[in-house]
Amino acid sequence: MMDEILLLDLVERYLEGNLDESQRVQFDAMRRQNPDIDNLVVEHQMFLNDLAQYGERRQFKHSLSETHNKLVEQNEIIEEAEVKSIAPIRQFWLRNKRTIAVAASIAGVTALAISGLMQGIAPKGSQSYLQQLNRKMNQLEGVQREQNKKIDQLIDSTDISKIPDKVQVSAGTSFLIDEDGYLATNAHVVAGSSTLIVVNNNKEYIARKVYEDAENDLAILKIEDKDWKSVGKLPYNVRKGSVDLGEEIYTLGYPRNEIVYNRGYLSAKSGYRDDSMSIQIAISANPGNSGGPVLDKNGSIIGILSTRDRQSNDVVFASKASNITLAVEALRKDTSFQDLNLPKYSSLKGMDVVKQVKKLQNYVFMVKGY
Repeated sequence: MMDEILLLDLVERYLEGNLDESQRVQFDAMRRQNPDIDNLVVEHQMFLNDLAQYGERRQFKHSLSETHNKLVEQNEIIEEAEVKSIAPIRQFWLRNKRTIAVAASIAGVTALAISGLMQGIAPKGSQSYLQQLNRKMNQLEGVQREQNKKIDQLIDSTDISKIPDKVQVSAGTSFLIDEDGYLATNAHVVAGSSTLIVVNNNKEYIARKVYEDAENDLAILKIEDKDWKSVGKLPYNVRKGSVDLGEEIYTLGYPRNEIVYNRGYLSAKSGYRDDSMSIQIAISANPGNSGGPVLDKNGSIIGILSTRDRQSNDVVFASKASNITLAVEALRKDTSFQDLNLPKYSSLKGMDVVKQVKKLQNYVFMVKGY
């Protein structure tokens, strides 16, 4: 019990940023080497998130109660019999009793029963604990002028259809799943966009959304541009089997206008709040990485990077690769998409990562939404 208390104290200091640089490096190494420690970090972060959300609900109920009492005093409403329920508190306790019991030994979390303290814990004006990783473009006047300048430079283009008539609102990443121009990305990357342009090797192509699964944050795009030419057989496949904890993975994406590589490992087989259709990875990710492929050491797609925990940059979630397979199966029911086929084999197996990345860059595209 004492070792667990000391470990949890270390986890709290880690999450609060109270470790010095050398201690943080050592602890990161411990997380990579020991899945139990990594899971403890994730569990405790989720516990703190739940704690803050509970406090927000308490604050909201308190505000409603004050408003209700004022209306009763002013005879604006007739007060009915008050009904109280302990179900939410009981559910919170059952879900977090192990963490609460240990944490109580450290910092007196027994004060959870005091509603005033709970109201103080909740951050005012807090937002969702998940951050979507698309880049939302600033539409300030200066940005509009820059966009108009680029459009002016394209006036003499032979393909006027590629010139957007609106300011760019979003950017993310996508990757080919079929040699004829089908790409996978996140649904939130293309949400609200009427015009889509995908970019690779400084070449721009018009694309359209042909499939969307908002629940699993997945969209399939199709390049429909006279300049597009089939790229031939894709060098990677979509992995069907499960991924093991601690397995090394890497991603490619466009958090800026140049493609960026990041490396990490699988830290949980399920996603946020035990979502079975996503996975959790320990990796650095930034806005613009949304929709990027997550690959294993053999160059097989295991997921699509989607969101991250706002309070911990290396807690990132990805939609499972199985969602791509389900999307393709759904699309193929339409005769217009009968020729759509996922790559079945990876020619990257056995190559070192540097060589894999060199090959992969030609198949990963930036997505621009207008």
